[in-house]
Amino acid sequence: MTPSRTVLSFAAALALSPMVAAPALAKPKPAPAAAQAPVPDIAYTKYVLSNGLTLIVHEDHKAPIVAVNVWYHVGSKDEPFGRSGFAHLFEHLMFNGSENFNDDWFKKLEAVGATDLNGTTNNDRTNYFQNVPTAALDMTLWMESDRMGHLVGAIDRAKLDEQRGVVQNEKRQGENEPYAVAEELVTKATYPDDHPYGHTVIGSMADLDAAKLEDVKDWFKTYYGPSNAVIVLAGDITPEQAKAKVEKYFGDIPSGPPVAHPKAWVNKRSGEQRAVVADRVAQARLYKVWNVPQIGSADYDYLNLLTDILVSDKTSRLYKRMVYDEQIATNVSAYIDGREIGSQFVVELTARPGDDLKAVEKAFDEEMARLLTSGPTAEEVQKVRTLYTSGFVNGLERIGGFGGKSDILAQSQVYRGSPDAWKESMARVQSATPADLQKAGKAWLSDGSYTLEVLPFPNYQAASTGADRKSMPKPGEMQAPKFAQLERGTLSNGMKVVVAPRHDVPLVRFNMMFDAGYAADQGGKPGTASLAMNMLDEGTTSRDSLAISKELALLGASLGTGSNLDYSTVSLSTLKANLDKSLDLYADVILNPSFPQADFDRLKKLQIASIQREKQQPFNAALRVLPVIAYGQGHAYSVPWSGSGMESSVAALSRDDMVGFHKAWLHPNNATLVVVGDTSLAEIMPKLEAEFGAWKQGAAPQKNIGQPAVPAKPVVYLIDKPGALQSVLTATVVAPPKANPDEVAIETMNTVLGGAFTSRLNMNLREDKHWSYGAGSFVRDAKGPRLFIAYAPVQTDKTKESLVEMRKELRDVTKDRIVTADELAMAQSNLTLAMPGQWETSNGVGGAISEMVMYGLADDWFDTYAARIKATTVNDMGRAAQIVRNDNLTWVVVGDRAKIEAGLRELNLGEIRVIDADGNPVK
Repeated sequence: MTPSRTVLSFAAALALSPMVAAPALAKPKPAPAAAQAPVPDIAYTKYVLSNGLTLIVHEDHKAPIVAVNVWYHVGSKDEPFGRSGFAHLFEHLMFNGSENFNDDWFKKLEAVGATDLNGTTNNDRTNYFQNVPTAALDMTLWMESDRMGHLVGAIDRAKLDEQRGVVQNEKRQGENEPYAVAEELVTKATYPDDHPYGHTVIGSMADLDAAKLEDVKDWFKTYYGPSNAVIVLAGDITPEQAKAKVEKYFGDIPSGPPVAHPKAWVNKRSGEQRAVVADRVAQARLYKVWNVPQIGSADYDYLNLLTDILVSDKTSRLYKRMVYDEQIATNVSAYIDGREIGSQFVVELTARPGDDLKAVEKAFDEEMARLLTSGPTAEEVQKVRTLYTSGFVNGLERIGGFGGKSDILAQSQVYRGSPDAWKESMARVQSATPADLQKAGKAWLSDGSYTLEVLPFPNYQAASTGADRKSMPKPGEMQAPKFAQLERGTLSNGMKVVVAPRHDVPLVRFNMMFDAGYAADQGGKPGTASLAMNMLDEGTTSRDSLAISKELALLGASLGTGSNLDYSTVSLSTLKANLDKSLDLYADVILNPSFPQADFDRLKKLQIASIQREKQQPFNAALRVLPVIAYGQGHAYSVPWSGSGMESSVAALSRDDMVGFHKAWLHPNNATLVVVGDTSLAEIMPKLEAEFGAWKQGAAPQKNIGQPAVPAKPVVYLIDKPGALQSVLTATVVAPPKANPDEVAIETMNTVLGGAFTSRLNMNLREDKHWSYGAGSFVRDAKGPRLFIAYAPVQTDKTKESLVEMRKELRDVTKDRIVTADELAMAQSNLTLAMPGQWETSNGVGGAISEMVMYGLADDWFDTYAARIKATTVNDMGRAAQIVRNDNLTWVVVGDRAKIEAGLRELNLGEIRVIDADGNPVK
């Protein structure tokens, strides 16, 4: 499970101009008292098989899918000296085939519509998980049990070398990012070499190179037995069915040897140590780290809440002082990196551009001293308790994935010995007092033993019989996917409302969509739409920014504003118990923004700093220039990918531009409100009419989203990133709009080319060549002409060779090696059978409805989607592939020019133009 973490991160830095006083506000409304939200139980049945395998079952029949979540109690802390990164390397090997299914894991699972399909490794455990249709459960359990009990014979030198290369490219990709140097330095400084946490999960290049085939097989035999594993089945299954199936497929696997698991080993430190390092980043950043107790301890839970006191919303202590008031930082975060035998309390503070860290550190030290001396207030504790509960309840909507019910049960069992151990932390959080938090803070944050227990190992016995290993179970008949039942209405002022009732958890989600987006910046100042929408929740005529943030926290609600290419949106997620009060706040933000001058100045500086960071990040640097190059001047889509604009255009924005954007684009007759959750059209329409009915209609401007000119021949743009460990390769061409007659064929074709793990691009550059951690292709959704983009981050010394392979794959799919019948069948299964899993959550349903609204898709789009996908033919694939016009491709390469330019010129892909991160020519 990912670390428990509270982060409020702002994507830009502040300039040096002083704050401007905000306009006078009407008397604020008092913050409402939040209702105590009930926390639904996670009912389960637990079994321990005779070979030691622990099985946990949770029934949830809302969708015909089952989450299969297998946790092995082994992570990087179990690695011997000189073998760092071994647990993570083995995780990759587990996907490459077993003795009775010696093929790529993703290929079979994607074909039956698996979602949330992955595996991860952390310090303490390795997990493998997927959500599968109920009809494919036997096949999935057969495969999981086959790699648990029958893997050694399938591991050979070729597979080891292949996945070693993939992992090393994953390491290079991570180290190619800004601030990546911090992880290794923090790890080595806070733990000694002989501590289980004394090295990073991904390990060192030297240790990865030293991994031997015999080491791999011994690792499997030691740690991957049933007695060291927990399997959770959550979803459309009963405990009796689950037990029978798991006994059938896993019961004959020998238990494996006893495994020693270290207990609490916090390594509490004293004194202060400091280090300084240089890195290619846009802003200075300060890290503060303390070693603190492990997951499950009382102080862990209290310290976790304490991170939210420091950073959670705009009224939280570090954000309010550093980002909002003094404007000396652009990013502040505080979180617990939760682990099994000892955790870390981490604070990250990023200074505004051009400033050093003295003021930031001074402010932090003062705030931390004040917190430890006086403790948090009762209101602060109430707020963070509500945030914790709201986050937990949101996770309960999902059976799988990180934070879903199967994940909670597995972590509770593996780390704490019982599937319902999470309840202890929940009870502790909900009853926490300011004194509890202050006491924990003083004990562990005022300053910076190993015990081994040997227990008798039970006499486990493997069953004498088991599953037939000669033939894999075939998936049963799949249930046809059914989209949510929609209820539609229109307010008196013309605002359209679409409601999808879902009553499984007490949540309601709203998404107000305006036909505006980044494209609305056409003819104006790029970055306007992004900044204007970000300003909406910075203040209204009756609430200032801090009051809005405080009210949301007390209600356990979240509100988001933003834009994509075609639409600008305002979203709200709220507990049903606080629906009316949350909806009142939601309407106020949409209808009555005040655009305070001081907040405008602050956010404008943040947006400029965000642009600076985008230009530092290799893939984002490519995406910034691609649309501008592909669409050309005068087109509404000719803006940087993120919509953040250019430094010069954002610098020229004024508060009047924000007011003008709201006046021009945010009208009820230019809006559609999508509502998903624990409500109905009959219930919600009177509430919406009361909040929005008096809102007057208006006319929105027109946007030029016509067909741009197509380049006559390929061109290669090169952005220099000195010292880069990887080159980011992209190729793009303009494709038809989303609502086109061949859309399902295009989606199916792209799934084969670059849209799935087993796609041609990824299998070539990652699995066959191991030059990249991941390669692929996609088509960006849009109302008008879209961009088809193929991409691959590759190791620098294979830039030329990777471009050759990319060009070959792009040419082959159009004529020399068009999509085959087998590939078509895989893509059809992947796209259709995954649909129930995609609609498991209200957020997923809302996203699908929003997609229908944004791109003008027919009302029966998703009802008929599966049938249309299944009706596509190989000939359709050949026609759809013609969107990849190889003679008109625009290539953008970001990498170390000194090392890659000569190779690029040898390929004769097209004219090479060297540009900077703003797209300006460079000699």
